[in-house]
Amino acid sequence: MDLVFYNTLTRQKENFKSIDEGKVKMYSCGPTVYNYAHIGNFRAYILMDTLRRVLKYNGYELKHVMNITEEGHLESDADEGEDKMEKAAKREKKDPYEIANYYMNIFLSDMEKLNIDKPEIITRATDNIDQMIDYVKDILKNGYAYETSKGIYFDISKLDKYPVLSNRNLDEQMAGARVEVDKEKRNPYDFALWIKAPENHIMKWQSPWGLSYPGWHLECSTMSRRFLGEQFDIHTGGVDHIPTHHENEIAQSKGATGRIPAKTWMHCEFLLVDGGKMSKSLGNTYTISQLEEKGITPLAFKLFCFTSHYRNKLNFTFEGALGAQKALERLYDSYLKHENGTAEISESEIESYRQKFINAINDDMNMPAAMGVVWEVARKNEKSKEFANLLLEFDKVLGLNIINSAKYLKEFSKDNNEEEIPEEIKNLLEERKTAREEKNWKKSDELRDLIISKGYSIKDTKEGMVLSKI
Repeated sequence: MDLVFYNTLTRQKENFKSIDEGKVKMYSCGPTVYNYAHIGNFRAYILMDTLRRVLKYNGYELKHVMNITEEGHLESDADEGEDKMEKAAKREKKDPYEIANYYMNIFLSDMEKLNIDKPEIITRATDNIDQMIDYVKDILKNGYAYETSKGIYFDISKLDKYPVLSNRNLDEQMAGARVEVDKEKRNPYDFALWIKAPENHIMKWQSPWGLSYPGWHLECSTMSRRFLGEQFDIHTGGVDHIPTHHENEIAQSKGATGRIPAKTWMHCEFLLVDGGKMSKSLGNTYTISQLEEKGITPLAFKLFCFTSHYRNKLNFTFEGALGAQKALERLYDSYLKHENGTAEISESEIESYRQKFINAINDDMNMPAAMGVVWEVARKNEKSKEFANLLLEFDKVLGLNIINSAKYLKEFSKDNNEEEIPEEIKNLLEERKTAREEKNWKKSDELRDLIISKGYSIKDTKEGMVLSKI
């Protein structure tokens, strides 16, 4: 079957064909390491991981670049607000490089916990300053930028089309666009390539335009060109990058090289929490470590992400994540039963499941459909080493570490045995059981909400109430 991906640039599914046969050059927007990455961020990196694995499964050799941003990212994508690294330095009263190293190491550790296949090249923005200066010089030389007292701006009026990814109608938005950031700007949507640093700005570098620092969008354009050339195969990121960051990457590249840098642009939809947007003010920007504290392993969160297509919004709840934890345990248990099985399975049956799995992953990485095939195999009544080996083959794409099922199940069992239900919760359960027997549904619901507020999820089944630690 052909390998098909949805391309944000063309707004349609396309048969994938790499620029160089058998090889894929790819770029992914990495983290700005001023704080902990949250589970919404990691949905995009799980997309990146799955894409890598699907490409490898299809026989491609990869050259993949991901950046680490430790400077030059203002709070707003529209060149407004305080620099995020500067803000973190003030908040934690530490050197920005110390902060960057700390959060970068935690991010990389979380990637390992999620068994995310690392890009071949992970490069820090601060290691590419000279290349960024050269990139700005190229844009200026080609007539696509101009200098103001505050920095070097890209002139979007010089482009044949802007925007190209988001399809926004700028004519309708121009009148209300904010221009007070720099009144020397020729156009409200012109964006900063290079920012002249105020005297008290911590991170700045010498350049032809004085002490200054790069605009956020410039970094990715520079690093992708440095390591992958003027045009490469795939660019990934979250949907939040479409309207500004990736739009401006394309603009910069057209200004510097005359080309759109990537042929295929792939974007992951938002992760919602309890049906709403993640927000620091709501306290629901959960980290991988916080999930672990609730008894949800990182690989269970990865499995949870496979319940929805990457181009659809996914609603995170702790009940759903705990369900994914139980599902992961069942998958590991099924693998071990097959691994110890003796049934003989025909090659034609194995091949039929393999083809169904390939059809799913090659259809724009339809992971819910792929997991449907995985569960078909896992639940087979005939226990067979052939099925166990097939699950291991599927895991080359899933990245759920099925080979270590016995180890994980032992760890899960130990954690569950150590869990002691507090006496208060036991009493509330008994009280709720009585309320349900008396058909006092209002009181039953109130007690359920009280139990949830104390850190436990509760599910009503035919066998009774099932309690789980959130």
